[in-house]
Amino acid sequence: MGNVIVKSQIELVQQKLATSIQSMNGFLNNTKIDDLQKEQEWSIENYESLLSNVRRMAVFCEEGLEACQIISVTEPFRKAAAERALYRIYHQCVEEFFTPKTDLWYEDSRSAYTGRNSIKYRFTPPASFEGLVTSLESDFQTMREELQYYETDYLTKIKQSQ
Repeated sequence: MGNVIVKSQIELVQQKLATSIQSMNGFLNNTKIDDLQKEQEWSIENYESLLSNVRRMAVFCEEGLEACQIISVTEPFRKAAAERALYRIYHQCVEEFFTPKTDLWYEDSRSAYTGRNSIKYRFTPPASFEGLVTSLESDFQTMREELQYYETDYLTKIKQSQ
C-alpha cells in the first residue's frame, strides 16, 4: 500500500475514533448504574459489565487516537508505524466493538445485508446504552471496512519479512 493510502486511512480512523471517544466518554461521564436500572431491570453484574465494556473500548480507542495523532504529524511519514497502529486499532477497537470481552452483545453478520443495525444483545439493554451503541456502529463499521486489510494481509506481510 502506498503512503498516500495509509496516510488517508490514519486520517479517517483518527476522525472516527475522536467522534467515538467523545460519545463513549459523554455516556460514561453522565451515566450511573442507578440511571440504567430505571430504564431496564437487569442484574447489577450486567450493568457493571456493560459499563466496563464501554470503558475498555474508550481506553483502546484513546490509545489508538493518540497513535494516529503522533503518526500524522511526524515527518517524514512512517508507513510501517502507521500500518502497525492501524493493525492494533483494528484488533483492539473494531473487533472489541463487534465482539466485546463479556459477550453481552454480538454481531449478527446477516444484518449487514439488510441495512439494519448488526448489534444484537443477549438481554434487552437500557435504551440509553442501545442508543450509544447504535450511534457508534456506523463509525466502527466504516473503520472495519477500511482496515480489514490488516486482519490478514498485513500480518502475512510482517511474518514474511522476518
